[in-house]
Amino acid sequence: MLTPAYKLTFGREAEPSGGLAGAVSGALSGATGGKVIDTTSEPQASIITELTVCLDLDSPADSFTLILGQVGSFRPQRDEEITVALGYTDEDELTQVMKGGIVSVESGLSTSRIIGHSACRRLLLAVDNQTFENKTAAQIVRELCDGAGVSVAKTDTGITFPAYVIDGRRDLYRHLQNLADLSGLELYFNPEGELVMEKFTSGNTIHVLKYAEHIIAVDQVQIDPQAGEVVAFGESPAGGQAAEAWAWLTKDFSGNKGRAGTGNPPRLLERPVLRTAEAAQTAAESVSHRSSQRTVRGRLKIAGRPQIKLGDAVRLTEIPEESLNGDFQVRSVTHRLSKRCGFTTTLTFQGTA
Repeated sequence: MLTPAYKLTFGREAEPSGGLAGAVSGALSGATGGKVIDTTSEPQASIITELTVCLDLDSPADSFTLILGQVGSFRPQRDEEITVALGYTDEDELTQVMKGGIVSVESGLSTSRIIGHSACRRLLLAVDNQTFENKTAAQIVRELCDGAGVSVAKTDTGITFPAYVIDGRRDLYRHLQNLADLSGLELYFNPEGELVMEKFTSGNTIHVLKYAEHIIAVDQVQIDPQAGEVVAFGESPAGGQAAEAWAWLTKDFSGNKGRAGTGNPPRLLERPVLRTAEAAQTAAESVSHRSSQRTVRGRLKIAGRPQIKLGDAVRLTEIPEESLNGDFQVRSVTHRLSKRCGFTTTLTFQGTA
């Protein structure tokens, strides 16, 4: 029988010195300033009664919630960094699922609740005012993240914008999400706490999940597309005239429209930043593709599997209901580990094309 395990590293991880068991029932170590709670070697030494990690492409900031017993003198503090790794005691190494910082500490007589968010919180709290000229979405994202102190792991190129204005009416995250949406890219943070902006194709990793072997529960809904033909355009005549005309205003948008998809309902996408025909076409294709993906959505519960991440896909097989079999994009991952219910992973998913 598999025994769930976890490792929480607060701040800088301590160097091993006769094992990580130490300050709290042999489970806490802080020899070099870092605090580590690790149940790999001593599962019974846990001071955590419940641990939940929520990763979501459709929510701004990933989060973790810890319920700790009030044991010993260890008290995590706000703004302290935490790395969360999950797995099982018989594995050679646990899998890191998230890195973030504590934003809230709620203390009680017997337990305390610790809530933390990913580095996305820095983008949600930051604003800026500047204009970018002849920059790709990737270049803009990297410059904004550098200014906010956010590490970037990967950025696909995206649209090239003749001009893109960042203003203080919206936080930096909203601007980054807008750049990603227009370019048909996904925006999220990886388990190392670094930002990723990339196009989803088939998934970084495809996890095969079989009926009656891995799957505890699954349900799915199929709906009509929310966009048929998509027409996108900006406010410039650059698509029908020279590229240098991007700064002009126009009454005739015919040369600067992007079109994708067919049928009803029609969808009109007007964004001033789509100042070239190429940008308008990319944005139209992005909206059409996203609408097609979202005609199939579902929810899946399995035994804890920390290897499943944002950016991945799942392949469901051998399910009696044939429509539930196939490849799907992972939209959210919730890992929940508790002494009462064990270790489970719940996913939401959607179609891949």
